[in-house]
Amino acid sequence: MADRRQLYVEMRAQDLDSIRLSTYRTACKLRFVQKKCNLHLVDIWNVIEAFRENGLNTMHLSAELAVARLEVVLSTILYQLNKRMPTTHQISVEQSISLLLNFLLAAYDPEGHGKISVFVMKIALATICGGKILDKLRYIFSQISDPAGIMVPSQFDQFLREVLKLPMAVFEGPSFGYTEQAARSCFAQQKKVSLNTFLDTLMSDPSPQCLVWLPLMHRLANVENVFHPVECSYCHTESMMGFRYRCQQCHNYQLCQDCFWRGHASGSHSNQHQMKEYTSWKSPAKKLSHVLSKSLSCASSREPLHPMFPETPEKPLNLAHIVDTWPPRPVNLANDYSFSHSMPTSGNPYSTKNLLESSNHQDEEHSLIARYAARLAADAAAQEQRDPTDLLYSLDTNKQQRQLIAELESKNREILQEIQRLRLQHEEASQPPPDKGQQNPTLLAELRHLRQRKDELEQRMSTLQESRRELMVQLEQLMMLLKTQGPGSPRSSPSHTVNRPIPTPIHSDSAGTTPTHTPQDSLMGVGGDVQEAFAQGPRRNLRNDLLIAADSITNTMSSLVKELNSEGGSETDSLLDSDFGRCDLMASTSSDHFFTYKPRPVSTAEEESYENNLERQLEDELKLEELVKHRQETDETCMLTLQQ
Repeated sequence: MADRRQLYVEMRAQDLDSIRLSTYRTACKLRFVQKKCNLHLVDIWNVIEAFRENGLNTMHLSAELAVARLEVVLSTILYQLNKRMPTTHQISVEQSISLLLNFLLAAYDPEGHGKISVFVMKIALATICGGKILDKLRYIFSQISDPAGIMVPSQFDQFLREVLKLPMAVFEGPSFGYTEQAARSCFAQQKKVSLNTFLDTLMSDPSPQCLVWLPLMHRLANVENVFHPVECSYCHTESMMGFRYRCQQCHNYQLCQDCFWRGHASGSHSNQHQMKEYTSWKSPAKKLSHVLSKSLSCASSREPLHPMFPETPEKPLNLAHIVDTWPPRPVNLANDYSFSHSMPTSGNPYSTKNLLESSNHQDEEHSLIARYAARLAADAAAQEQRDPTDLLYSLDTNKQQRQLIAELESKNREILQEIQRLRLQHEEASQPPPDKGQQNPTLLAELRHLRQRKDELEQRMSTLQESRRELMVQLEQLMMLLKTQGPGSPRSSPSHTVNRPIPTPIHSDSAGTTPTHTPQDSLMGVGGDVQEAFAQGPRRNLRNDLLIAADSITNTMSSLVKELNSEGGSETDSLLDSDFGRCDLMASTSSDHFFTYKPRPVSTAEEESYENNLERQLEDELKLEELVKHRQETDETCMLTLQQ
């Protein structure tokens, strides 16, 4: 915390807040932080190497790092920097680590959680370190793009959120705070942003408004030591360093960067005049020669902002298979360094021993290269000393192998052609002929109508089957009743007759389905004489069976009436009332409209009329059943015709 206050106190002492333009003010403040933490001496490639040594390249971007791990990474960067510096230009590593760590925590962890994500750390260090802006933007693009080399919009949005926290850390949030409009304005027209498009946009002049301070910070670093032997028109210094500004309206009016940034003006000059910025000074003779060479040249001498890169990223070379020590040496996991683009298999990145031994990696790499060169030389010498016979044998073997490969390739082509032919043949066979593919709409409508009519008839037939079964049940009940009251059986009292339970018809579950059962199946639940009469043979006539059953019932009823009439008296009348009341009760429980029975005075004419009505109803039912069967056969014949 004390180091953070010290950093801000020293920055305030530079009087950077008096700079009039917010872009220059932000760039100057971040440049001050960069130099104070000695990051201007660290190249982007040194930062990437430090990430690899600490295993950050294998971690997910959303993983979080503790403060101790962050301090280890910063120690790796700055200790390696101190080893590259001359002994007369050594830096205070501990102080630089403390200042940089406190600045990053103030920018990205203001709540004091003590954790920073890997993505934030990579973006922050890649932005404020030294080096070329082209290399830094290429590294940043690698963190926000997919494997195909196309920028992910969500990742760019996250990059913009994190990188704009750096101006906010130096109190420039009102000018360069994050907004969704700023994110959309960077790449408003492009749907797919490649590396070249990304570099063109961020390195253009002017840059996107939210990131205009980033290229200006690099331009400040490039012109810090540029000398201009020109007198400032306001402060009258004989020479100036850094940027030089020349008024486009006032004659020979030039300002140094300090006077221009703070809005100083004198004489007839005004701050509203247009000023041109110069990053170098050229003598009048040099300017004249430059103008002449530019006017005489046929082609344009303007160079592109950056070299063009391939659209698809190139795969890194994997040289792990050639790093083979010869002769073999013992493996040291702490110093083993893989000569590839992957992470070196080092020990614990938190250990002090790893930090101290990291200087041996370069020597290790040179020794591996030397061993590999020696191995290649030994293989070449052995190749020269081989027997000519072995050489000829190897040539013949190679020739035979090439011939075998050519034969296999030709067979493979033949097989592929045969597969293609069979596939085409199968497709042609599977396609329907044109005459069948387009059927007559009238015929299709008729077919649909017939199918609908068939379903209706099947449903009606099922209903008739159920009605017939219930009728048979009622007949069986009536026959049982008449047998119990026959001449040979003892008469029962009226109370016994009334209280006798009446069997109810048993409904079938398949009444609503297609009637595919036989007549014997439709008589399930029917017992006694009716079932016996209908179960004598599969080819019996249903009409005759019903007539026989009706005749049997009529004869039994007639005999019963005659016997009752012969006895006479009130006992006969009560018995008849009881019996016919029972018959009326049974008839009322049935839901079939074909069989109704009401007690009335019995006579011979009425019995004959009843028998005729019953016979007529049975004939109507049989005719309806035959009509349904005939219509079903007609529908089946029509369906077979349509299918053929």
